[in-house]
Amino acid sequence: MENRYLLSLDGGGVRELATVIFLAKFEKELGKPLHEQFDFFMGTSAGAITALALSVVKMSGADLVEFWSEKNLDRILEASLWDSQLGLMQTNPKYEGEGKKQVFTEYFGNLKLGDARGEVAVMSYDIEERKPLLLTSYNDSNISIVDAGIATSAAPIYFPTAKVGNRYLIDGGIVANNPVLHGYAEIKKLYPESNIKTLSVGTGLNKRALRGKASQKWGLFGWLMHDLFGLMLESSLDHEIAEEIIGKDYVRVNSPLGKINRRLDNNNKRNLENIRKMGESWWEEFGDSALNLMK
Repeated sequence: MENRYLLSLDGGGVRELATVIFLAKFEKELGKPLHEQFDFFMGTSAGAITALALSVVKMSGADLVEFWSEKNLDRILEASLWDSQLGLMQTNPKYEGEGKKQVFTEYFGNLKLGDARGEVAVMSYDIEERKPLLLTSYNDSNISIVDAGIATSAAPIYFPTAKVGNRYLIDGGIVANNPVLHGYAEIKKLYPESNIKTLSVGTGLNKRALRGKASQKWGLFGWLMHDLFGLMLESSLDHEIAEEIIGKDYVRVNSPLGKINRRLDNNNKRNLENIRKMGESWWEEFGDSALNLMK
């Protein structure tokens, strides 16, 4: 039976830097461009941006690290609109999104989903239809990857809802921050007779305990201050199901956050350095398994 290869990438904001640190080391040891190794790229939010950069732009691992550099993160996370002390009571998204659009346009140009080598799918959510939406190279070939990237990373509270055609889309992380099962289902549709080897890369798990008794009195702002979205995004269920379905042909790369700040937009120097170290530690722990998967 012929092998086909799936790369699935989680959302995680600035923590995507750990993912690309791992992928750059993986590509170097593999001795083959990642866009040539994988037949299908699946991503959510920041992971979707990397999936698009690999499959459509055909970036190298080193290019990815440069793309997710401190300079570009500063541009993507342009000056916050939350300048007063109102914080969570602000009525607007935290960022306007113009800096993100400029970075995407600079690196992605006029390329469309249909320009992908292999196939790519990115997870978004249609708020009017109230359902998940995959934007794919095979069904949505004329959508620009700038628009697809803005849509899949339009995280509520952080960025405005994206308009793509007549649809209003937000970050797919609200339904599948780890999109491995969606990716597996899609590649099996395209290659039903093939054996699917799957590499899934996360962006760190927040294992900080919350105060159970205190939580009994939390309302909306209490839960938001205690990482409500993190709790929603970091379920391990998709990983556990993937292990059962795919078995030995599945490798998951992830770890607890440790010293890394849990907030998706914390791009201070110390936090980014800790994120880089997490990516390097992943290579030490999971590098051999990832390389063996490609055999």
